[in-house]
Amino acid sequence: MYIILHMGIYGKTLHVNLTEKRYFLSPVPDRILKTSIGGRGFNVAYLFDRFSGEIDPLGQDNCLLFSCGLLTGTAAPASSRLHINAVSPLTGLLGSSNIGGQAGAWLRSCGIQNIIVRGRSNNSVYLYIEEGRAEIRDAHFLKGLDTFETQEKIKDVLRNRHLACLVIGPAGENMARFACIISGKDHAAGRTGMGAVMGSKNLKAVVVAKGGKRKSTVKTSITRDAVRQYVKMIKASPDFKTFAQYGGAGYVKWADDMGLMATRNYQENRFRQVDSIDGRRLDTYKIKSSGCYNCPVQCKAVLNFARKKDPKKTATRPEFEPMLNLGAKCGLDDLEAIVYLDNLCSKLGLDSTSAAGVIAFAMDLYDRGILTRQDTHGLDLQWGSAQVMETLITQMAYGEGFGELLSKGVRQAAGSIGMGADQYAAHVKGLELSAYHPGSIMGTALGYAISSRGGDYNNVYASLEYRWSKDLASRRFGNPEAVDIHASGGKGKLIRRAVLVNIVLDSLGLCKVPALSMLGTFDLKSEAALAGSLIGSPVTADELFAVGDRIAGMERCFNLRQAPGMDADTLPPMFMDQPGSNLNQETLDAMISDYYTAMGWDECGNPDPGLLKGTGE
Repeated sequence: MYIILHMGIYGKTLHVNLTEKRYFLSPVPDRILKTSIGGRGFNVAYLFDRFSGEIDPLGQDNCLLFSCGLLTGTAAPASSRLHINAVSPLTGLLGSSNIGGQAGAWLRSCGIQNIIVRGRSNNSVYLYIEEGRAEIRDAHFLKGLDTFETQEKIKDVLRNRHLACLVIGPAGENMARFACIISGKDHAAGRTGMGAVMGSKNLKAVVVAKGGKRKSTVKTSITRDAVRQYVKMIKASPDFKTFAQYGGAGYVKWADDMGLMATRNYQENRFRQVDSIDGRRLDTYKIKSSGCYNCPVQCKAVLNFARKKDPKKTATRPEFEPMLNLGAKCGLDDLEAIVYLDNLCSKLGLDSTSAAGVIAFAMDLYDRGILTRQDTHGLDLQWGSAQVMETLITQMAYGEGFGELLSKGVRQAAGSIGMGADQYAAHVKGLELSAYHPGSIMGTALGYAISSRGGDYNNVYASLEYRWSKDLASRRFGNPEAVDIHASGGKGKLIRRAVLVNIVLDSLGLCKVPALSMLGTFDLKSEAALAGSLIGSPVTADELFAVGDRIAGMERCFNLRQAPGMDADTLPPMFMDQPGSNLNQETLDAMISDYYTAMGWDECGNPDPGLLKGTGE
């Protein structure tokens, strides 16, 4: 089952060879278009076809791909997303990250759909793109600058304040394993260390000047109606006002009420000081709202904690994940400190989820006596110490002190420390877990275990687990327990649906916040209608699910080839048989088996090779 796409609506692929300092443009191969749509799907299909063995994530043979979704930069609401893939230096598996802002839309305005970066420059460079032209330029004047300084310097030198920049900071230059890519001050391709891959290639930035190409989609009354209907549905959601006013930070108290917190490295599922870190309190300091390209939600915000003393000293409001990860997970109950540390991670170019994860891990070991001040180079790793957290974040970015060890990620750090440290290392496949406590929410526990990029909520985003009614779960999954967060029944089918919908949204270039946290239908009917109206060719939800199935199979097979034995679908023993939790190894194994069955894979999780036909160039 393939979607018919016309090349007229698709941009070109920009191939960049940093070793040879050359580039060229090519059409997107029709076979990849049919099987993958774009965005995440294009990247996975390309890497699956190109790589057949193990690749050194920080070696020059690793490819770094930036791909716009099918609808990125079009009239579709919330169509800002750009997907980034490479082999991950943190996990050794398929690295995958997604970013909003303006960069994806600006690339489409230049007629560029994908960028494929190969090789490694012998000096620091940046890639400059405008309509009809690309250049690899010297970046010696940017070396050592943080992500905010880098963007300001580029705009000053080019005398253009309206550029979209994708940049790395000191963390990327020093190849911290979870370095991220930043655009603006509050857009991050955070997970799996794509910033470290940029650093390994000596690529400091990708800079895009807005082009003049019109949105290459069909414009009819049907298109306008589909766009209006999608916006109307978003704004009719009960959660629209909360996201528009508070962003994801508005749900901290909700997570505590649900018992989902990862307090002090997952020792507890509630945080006694939660009122102190309730993100809704940040509204007092908000001076303006902002957001991504063509988004009706505008869930970002600029804050100022000292308007009278220093009106120019602003910060960006953290999202849901850093609020919980830098807060409860590390025992920190200072709201302003959480904002500062989140902004510091962005400034230095570190994934705040992994940074908080390794800090909480180290604090846990220190609390248990496994680490001492001698081990930490004199740092007193007390729970909730904002000063120590700031020091560790800075050390991780610059590869200094005790932070240098932590910058390698919790799995490698635990192996180096020894003394049973691995018992407290909260990761799956080398990726630090995100904010929800897996012992409190069974579908998310399964999602952590099977996620193709490692333990992460946003790669599965199973919000239907707590949004859907039992009646709807019975009709869709044949089991009302599928939406009981404490039960294991029906979770295989539920997580299959969440995985496929996520893949499709990442391939279309649509944001998950309105699609999954507001609409939450998980049926792809509205997205199919929107896509069909914009490309001028009918698209069905079944066709989109088929695309999701193929991409999921390719991701699975890529990981099995890239790192045999490293991709085990499981959770750390620290989460098993805990008081008040139904999670144990037998239950987890049963859920994983149900998931494999729902996916149509064999008992070992191997996809049917027939599912993958039609890939390649």
